Amino acid sequence: MKRSIFRAASLSFGLLVWAIAGPAYALTGAESAAVEKAENYLNAITTMQARFLQVNPDGSTLEGDLYIARPGKMRLVYDPPTPMLMVADGAFLIYVDTEMNDASHINLGDTPAGLLLKENLSFSDSDVRLGAVKLGAGTTEITTSMANDTAAGTLTLVFSDAPFELRQWRVVDAQNKEVAVTIFEAKRGVKLDSALFRYDTRRSGERD
Repeated sequence: MKRSIFRAASLSFGLLVWAIAGPAYALTGAESAAVEKAENYLNAITTMQARFLQVNPDGSTLEGDLYIARPGKMRLVYDPPTPMLMVADGAFLIYVDTEMNDASHINLGDTPAGLLLKENLSFSDSDVRLGAVKLGAGTTEITTSMANDTAAGTLTLVFSDAPFELRQWRVVDAQNKEVAVTIFEAKRGVKLDSALFRYDTRRSGERD
């Protein structure tokens, strides 16, 4: 049970490796405009604080707090009793089992989080394959593809149109297991303590 929770939590932002490829197909004018709008929105974020709700493949839910400081920094703190923490410190995405006080490090640039936290984000980067752009009623969805291996999958970003804001991301792994993370109560441009983005074993389970 604990392993499945850790796996689902980890899938929320990182256990996927990016492909080295260009766009999967030619975009229409409206799709190109939507992609550019999403890039501009994400690049305008310096700091953000929000709550998140995560829906796991088995339908269970987890909640917690999200902190972002671009470029390169992020922290996801899961509400108790989930013994899970994620910290992006600018170089690594660190998965922490706060109960065991144990951590695993993945190069940030090899994860979807690395894309969103880049100083100059672009969906045409050589380390991303832009899959599909879906323009719906009041929403824009942008899907990116991962490497074709055992950890492959997709990341879909969902934006609301009025106002244009990031509302959700969905990660689907190679086994077609989906984790959806919805953010709410988001505040941009807030002052955040730099200690949020450092992992310290002596305080890994502490909520800031």
